[in-house]
Amino acid sequence: MKNTNVLVSGAGIAGISLAFWLRRNGFTVTVVERAPAVRTGGYKIDIRGAALQVIERMGLMEEVRAMRTEVRSGSVVNAAGKKVASMDGDTFGGREHSDAEVLRGDLHQLLYGRTQDGVEYLFGDSIASLGDTPDGVKVAFDSGRTEVFDLVVGADGMRSTTRELAFGPDERFVRDMGYYVSVFTVPNHLNLDREELTYVGPGRTALTYSTAREAGAKAMFLFASEPLSYDHRDRAEQERLLTSAYAGEGWEVPRLLQDVSDSPDFLFDSLSQVHMDRWSTGRVALIGDAAHCASPASGQGTSLALVGAYVLAAELAAAGGDHVAAFNAYERRMRPFVHENQKLGPANIKRMVIRSKSQVRFSMVMLGLMARIPGKDRMLAKIMEPISKAANAITLPQ
Repeated sequence: MKNTNVLVSGAGIAGISLAFWLRRNGFTVTVVERAPAVRTGGYKIDIRGAALQVIERMGLMEEVRAMRTEVRSGSVVNAAGKKVASMDGDTFGGREHSDAEVLRGDLHQLLYGRTQDGVEYLFGDSIASLGDTPDGVKVAFDSGRTEVFDLVVGADGMRSTTRELAFGPDERFVRDMGYYVSVFTVPNHLNLDREELTYVGPGRTALTYSTAREAGAKAMFLFASEPLSYDHRDRAEQERLLTSAYAGEGWEVPRLLQDVSDSPDFLFDSLSQVHMDRWSTGRVALIGDAAHCASPASGQGTSLALVGAYVLAAELAAAGGDHVAAFNAYERRMRPFVHENQKLGPANIKRMVIRSKSQVRFSMVMLGLMARIPGKDRMLAKIMEPISKAANAITLPQ
């Protein structure tokens, strides 16, 4: 085995999963993470199809099943709060009953706990520069530390520092879909009990939900917009953009937004995808959102992260650490899977954010009718079919 000393940039689900599999296959792994610790909390995420196979092979299925959100129902409401249509939680979330919906932070903590022994974590640090050579990658960190690694893998998200250093600036790869998303914790003032409520206005959707895993609630906002210019590290500016986008909106929107500044886990970003011709250059490779972000609208970001980490580690192990062969095999196996899952994002967001008043009214009428007619389960299964197909569009290596 060669090239066994690997640096992973990013302690998200993709990065920690890769560390898990590399360590199991005899590699020495260091994970560097800008944040001071592994993140807790976060919004709910889905694990489907091939990703469930990865969880099973990790030996974590029992723990994952135990941490499910247990959201029991979902409803679309009008401006007066009246429920227009209601469904069970899995159907509302586009899940098959075998899929697992969990909180992102819970999965983070589970994976981190299984990698603390045998993996070196460097929290509060980040890669400052990369020097890729035929024999290794010289890495300088923001902290001033310098070290040479056999391989470097960027798992540091859609706005990847590793990708920028090794491949070029974001604008070459990140494609704005014309929408923005914000998610944060709010007080559960509606007293929701494992329930999700969604309100749809012209070009703006707002929802709130509670889970079995948290005492409070989460709020999510999705809105259509031309590209916005703002500082991605300036939270106050992002809060202003969000409240401005929803000015004058009805339902519970004003109440949900009044607590935004007090929330400990505010997130605001564009809905974008990452498209690249190659996910590796020299001794540097990318996985997860850094390589092929499908956007939260796809519902498949977590599954892509889990599967991509597994496939890259499997190909490195099968190639005996030959990074050229492994990186090529990783791309051949993953690209069709990524392609199918990226197609979900643009299709889903058009159903989630409806542009005009007339389209909103029509959609509310159709939802109300569909909730009452016989055979609705077959109709809903047809809508969910592309998600299931994409989630299973890969054969995992052993």
